[in-house]
Amino acid sequence: MSYEIKINDRIAQAELLSRNGNQIQVMLDDKLYELDIVEVERGVYSIIHDNSSFNVELVEAKNAKSYTVNTLYESFDVQIIDAESKYLMNRKKDDGEDDLVIASPMPGKVVKVLVKAGDRVKAGETVVVVSAMKMESEYKVKQDRLIKKVLVKEGDTVAGDQPMVIIE
Repeated sequence: MSYEIKINDRIAQAELLSRNGNQIQVMLDDKLYELDIVEVERGVYSIIHDNSSFNVELVEAKNAKSYTVNTLYESFDVQIIDAESKYLMNRKKDDGEDDLVIASPMPGKVVKVLVKAGDRVKAGETVVVVSAMKMESEYKVKQDRLIKKVLVKEGDTVAGDQPMVIIE
């Protein structure tokens, strides 16, 4: 499992490589860590790394993927950025202006393509429907637009951030 983790203002790449009881191996920004982790009470963990012991408290913040992490001397705001989080962050970015490319923020399958090159569409009109993570998302234009090019067809699998429709 691979994630991006935002720690204060820094984004780190994290991957869980293995887990056997309390023993875990994680790769954090291309550095391997072998850890012994035990939850000593709800939200409080004892971590042993290279014969050094650390106590960490995780306090859930505004949602299930955001935490305040407290150590003896410091506190960090931590957010786990997985595919679902990226999707939700991209869906919330809405300044009323269309990008000239409509792209799916996460991998999925094209369910419907409702336009073709040369079509004129009205603000709010759906141009593509994509199924991802067991839900369908409609991608709409925010302003009246001309469809310049359609890059996908129904049944296609799309990658995250893959352009699907170009508009002008």
